[in-house]
Order: sequence, then structure tokens, then C-alpha cells
Amino acid sequence: MPPKHNRQYDVVVLGATGYTGKYTSQYITTHLPTDLKWAIAGRSRSKLEDVVTECKKLNADRVQPGIEICSLTDEDLAGLAKKTFILITTVGPYGKLGEPAFQACAENGAHYLDVTGEVPFVARMLKKHESAAQASGALMFPQIGIESAPPDLVTWSLASFIRKTFSAPIRDVTVSIHNLKSAPSGGTLSTALTILDNFSLSDLRAAYKPYALSPVPRPPTTRPPKPSLLTRLTGLVTVPHLGLLTTSPAGTTDAALVQRTWGLLDSSRSLHGGEQAYGPRFTFREYMRPRNWLTGMAVHLGLMLFGLVLVTPWLRRAVARWVYQPGEGPEAGVASGDEIEYRGVGYVDRDDGGKGEEVMCRAWFRGSTYYLTGILLAEAAATLLQEDLDLPGGVYTPACLGQPFIDRLDRAGFHFETKRLEP
Repeated sequence: MPPKHNRQYDVVVLGATGYTGKYTSQYITTHLPTDLKWAIAGRSRSKLEDVVTECKKLNADRVQPGIEICSLTDEDLAGLAKKTFILITTVGPYGKLGEPAFQACAENGAHYLDVTGEVPFVARMLKKHESAAQASGALMFPQIGIESAPPDLVTWSLASFIRKTFSAPIRDVTVSIHNLKSAPSGGTLSTALTILDNFSLSDLRAAYKPYALSPVPRPPTTRPPKPSLLTRLTGLVTVPHLGLLTTSPAGTTDAALVQRTWGLLDSSRSLHGGEQAYGPRFTFREYMRPRNWLTGMAVHLGLMLFGLVLVTPWLRRAVARWVYQPGEGPEAGVASGDEIEYRGVGYVDRDDGGKGEEVMCRAWFRGSTYYLTGILLAEAAATLLQEDLDLPGGVYTPACLGQPFIDRLDRAGFHFETKRLEP
């Protein structure tokens, strides 16, 4: 790797003894350059030593990770941030535990990657610490995991293909979680079940408002079509080339990130050659493909019931007793059978304001979705280390890593295919 810094480590994985942190460490061990200077960090030396032992078994012929004992205090995390070029943190829920690491990196010029799906956390960090990151030169990438990097990268791939093929912007993107065979980890479930312990309802409403995370206001031309009464009641909608779809459990979370990408690309001349990647009539929607209309309605109603659980404390406590706990998740043998696939369709934005040719992007992975999160984190770190991104300090999105990141993911097994759809 080219020398880009004079710090002790290239990468530190904070939370390496957790479910996602272990997968991230395993991938770094088996796929990143063997001379990478890296460390794993956490509170328990014995658990960290167990991770190092597993890494040696996977690949003894490489630089093994150092061990950094670190609590989640401002002092410890500031010291850790000063030692590393990139900090990967998998310690959540981020609304409760994530701010000290984010602040330490922003203030000390360490690049930052996390896997949060908590949009209110990102909104809070933007408000409190983006200016520090801009001053220090730190490149901050929250939401670089399974939520919400894939839809963001699918959308960017569609827009990039349309720019290159048609010399035009994109409009009206619909993404579908087209195939999902996976069970959530304890950390994911804990984050969902405790979100109202860390944020108020007003925090949630403000953060999930369309384009709330965008650095520039939504243009008046971006008005997605209103759902019909039947769709609002059942969740069901039919989209050309994607078929019957229903409400996505990650739809609003992913939309917030994609909309921030739109704003960053619109406002920054340093991103991707200064091109306005998306366009003034860009809209984004995300759904999920059900097996049939009955399961589609069940998903929609189930998500409504889960919302009731979240606002009812005793129901949250009851559910929490019956699910994986933080740090736990499906066993590796079971998780290896996971599958996930995204499909996205976007339209060329014509000069007359109408919809032009259609383009589809398909992105798919076979294997544990949490291992995929480890791939996303590790390959994002490799992109920061090896590519000349020429980005000023600030808070970014996965799409801002551009085609080099997507190419790395494709080689790692998370495949992307983008093509023009025939009329």
C-alpha cells in the first residue's frame, strides 16, 4: 500500500470481538495486503487475543493485528484516533455508544467507517461534528454496511451508466430488495428495539424527513408519485421490470442516505470530476419483493405492528428477551447460506422533462450478509488507503467512494451488473 500517513496503524477495528467485528477482522486477514499495519480494539484483552488466534489460523503469513485496549471514553478514543489512519467501528447501538468514536476521528483527522442504520445518529453527528471533520481533513463514512450502502451504490451505478451512455442525468429510481435470505444479528435487533431510548420521536421525524441529511435543499422538481390508497393500506405496488413489491423494512433508512448522496454530488465540485451525478428531477423509492401478494401484505402489516412494539416499552422488553442479544447472531454454518440481491431501475431524464430510456442495475451476494458488511468495511478502508479520492474533510456516503469501491466489491463477491433495458 502506498504510504499516505505517518501513524502507527493503517486500520483499527473497534469492536472486533462482536458479531460484525469478527467478520470484518476475518476478511481483512484473508483479503487485504499482508503488510497492512492494523490492530483490533476493545475492552477485553482475552477476547481480543482470541480474535488474533483465529486470524493466525486463517492466514499465518501476514502481519497479525496489534491489540489496543480501549474503553468508550473520550480520552481513550482520542488516543486511538491519533494512532490510526482509519478507524472502523462496529460498536452499537450508535445512538447510545457511537458519538465518542465519531467525535474523536473528526477532531483528530482519522478517517472513519461505521455500520449504523440509525439515521437520527447521522443527523446528530452532522450537526455536532461535521465542521470538525472539515477542519481536520477526516473523511467520515457512516452507514457503510448492509444498511445502507448497497442501495446507495446501486443508485450511483445507474446514474453513472446513464451519464456515460446517454450524457444525461437520471430520474425516478426504484430499488427493490429482490431476494433476502438472512436473519438479523443481536446488534441489529438491539438497535431497532432501543432506538426510542436514544432518540425522541421528534428526532426521528426530523431525521427521516425527505432530504433532511442533504447539504442542499430538495429542488421543487423532485416530487415522487404519491402512493395509491390501496398501496397505503396493503403496501403492495407493481413496478415495471421489478414486478410485485411491498414495503421495505429499510426503505426510509436507505432513502435518507441516497438523498444525502444526491445533495453531496449536487453541491461539491470535488466529487467525481464535478459532475452533477443525478439531476434536478431525481427521486428515490425502495421496496421489497414478496413471494406473493399475501406475504407482501403480511410484511407491510408486520412492519406496522413492529412500529407499535417500538412505541410500547413493555412490548419492547418482552420482544428483547426472545431474540439474539448484542454480540450474537446466526452461526457461521447457517449464515453461509444467506443470499441477498438488489435490483434498481432508473430512467434517463430527457431535456423536455420526460422519462427516457430505462436502465437496470443488479447487485447480488451469496453468503452471510454480516460477512458482506465486513467486506464493505474492509474494502472501503482499502479504497481510502490505495485510491486518490481527492476529497476534502467531511461526512460522506458510500457512493462518494465511486467506481473504485464498486470494482473492489465486485472482485470480492458482491457483484454489480448494469445494463440498458430494451423497450
